[in-house]
Amino acid sequence: MIAKLEPFYNRLTKNSKHLGKWARRVGVQCYRLYDNDIPGTPLAVDLYENIVHVAEYERDHGMSLEEHADWLAACLDVISKVLDIHPSSIYLKFRQRQKGAKQYERFSRIGAEFIVRENNLKFIVNPTDYLDIGLFLDHRITRQMVRESASGKRVLNLFAYTGSFSVYAAAGGAKQTLTVDMSNTYLQWADRNLALNGFSGDEHRLLQADVLQWLKQPTPQQFDLIVIDPPTFSNSKRMDGTLDTQRDHVWILNQALQCCAPGGVIWFSTNYRRFKLATEHIKASNIQDITKQTIPPDFRNERIHQCFKIWK
Repeated sequence: MIAKLEPFYNRLTKNSKHLGKWARRVGVQCYRLYDNDIPGTPLAVDLYENIVHVAEYERDHGMSLEEHADWLAACLDVISKVLDIHPSSIYLKFRQRQKGAKQYERFSRIGAEFIVRENNLKFIVNPTDYLDIGLFLDHRITRQMVRESASGKRVLNLFAYTGSFSVYAAAGGAKQTLTVDMSNTYLQWADRNLALNGFSGDEHRLLQADVLQWLKQPTPQQFDLIVIDPPTFSNSKRMDGTLDTQRDHVWILNQALQCCAPGGVIWFSTNYRRFKLATEHIKASNIQDITKQTIPPDFRNERIHQCFKIWK
């Protein structure tokens, strides 16, 4: 092992013991083990039951290609040894600054899929084919909060990705769910996630649509609970124009409020670290910043997302 990696070895060992006890106590099977803790080792190490997903963050490391390859191999060796997991069960990604829809583009067709559990629900993850694996761990608490609020509700999930919020809402007894995303790939994934948990039929609908265009159209249906977790920026070829969450969030939220039944609630989140909610321009009766309540204890970075509840 490279001597420079001894701090990483020690920190991962400590985190594994501490977070392992916490995870067993609260019944969590998928969680973040290392969150870019140490300068010079910019990795995110996530455990998804029996596999490990590792992301290296872009940086100016000053190493040659050979030196960097050796360093990375040593990091993976540390992870394998500390977690007692075979190297073939460790999946590595390089997380560069993404623009537009690139974070959702396919860059492999290996098609390795696994079923993992979270709060007694099941989800399909794919650690090989896309930058993101299919289940964002930082919203574990948010999903459970939606589940606990969904009983008897009509739920709308916008920018739905693989539909995890829809699964949680259905598990919480939602009267109906509508899952909207522009990507047919992710809608099919969401459909499989719903079916995997026994939710199907007319009460759990999926719609392929550009959310911005869909929100422009009058809808005869109103919803009691709306989840909005958009990408920071998107310029997908399927869109008319672009999506910029900071620029567009007031319009998005005000349009969504028109789809909201009286007394209904929007759960809005963003991963944009410099995001500022333009509260004074949002036509809501009440807005509550619930970010602190939604950051899981396995995430050292408390700026991983911002989350708000917005009442009609």
